[in-house]
Amino acid sequence: MKITLFGKGIACLGLLSACAFAAPGDNAIDIIRRADEIRSPNKPFRYTLAVSEYKNGEEKPESRQVLDISMRFMKPEGEMKADARSLVRFIYPPRDKGKVMLSDWYDLWFYSPGLRRPVPISRQQRLMGQISNSDVIVTNFEYAYQATLQGMEKCGDNQCYKLELTRTYAEATWPKIIYYVEAGDENRPYKADYYSLDDKLLKEVRYLNYRPVLGKMRPMRIIVQDVRHEKSFSVMDYSDVRLESLPESHFTREHLQREAK
Repeated sequence: MKITLFGKGIACLGLLSACAFAAPGDNAIDIIRRADEIRSPNKPFRYTLAVSEYKNGEEKPESRQVLDISMRFMKPEGEMKADARSLVRFIYPPRDKGKVMLSDWYDLWFYSPGLRRPVPISRQQRLMGQISNSDVIVTNFEYAYQATLQGMEKCGDNQCYKLELTRTYAEATWPKIIYYVEAGDENRPYKADYYSLDDKLLKEVRYLNYRPVLGKMRPMRIIVQDVRHEKSFSVMDYSDVRLESLPESHFTREHLQREAK
């Protein structure tokens, strides 16, 4: 497998150029909100995630992990309250079966049958390859980041809004993200560049393989490239995405121990 990330493209000059491409009402908040809706339905859902790690330009993955993830990622709508919780079950390789991870807003907990109780873990901790714990859980960009529309750039055959996201809460994993979202009716996510606290580019994320899923075209593959290791990258492939509402009691530390048994 050969993966090539797109170049910087040609930025439009000045705010007037950005406005020339933007439809009325296409401010940063509207763009981020529509892109969030593509990355995640505003209803409880479940999916299978296969994570593969490629090293040194090899065509076959060096390692692979499969996760079964249930999400309660919802923005307030009518009488529905905001929620951002997830339950991650490790199902492959066999040695990882029984391990469980719980995300409750910005808190992250891990439990395995060998532990007496769930333990807190970092969102930035690596799960496998270039994939951190936070990468496998949908992030609500609208709530976690302050967005500024910087202009337009060419992305593939389309034009993209270029947005700078700076975190609103210290608990958000990345201090700064440069986010490219396709201009048009749907505002599909195209690429995200993740920066460190000292403003160094650490990794690039590409959203690919869009397919009709749960009423929208959604990316079924995400490629994560560590800029310090150009020939090594990780791939997240999504499948079996369906609406499913587990009881709220499942998204608790107490349930982790019962889930892992």
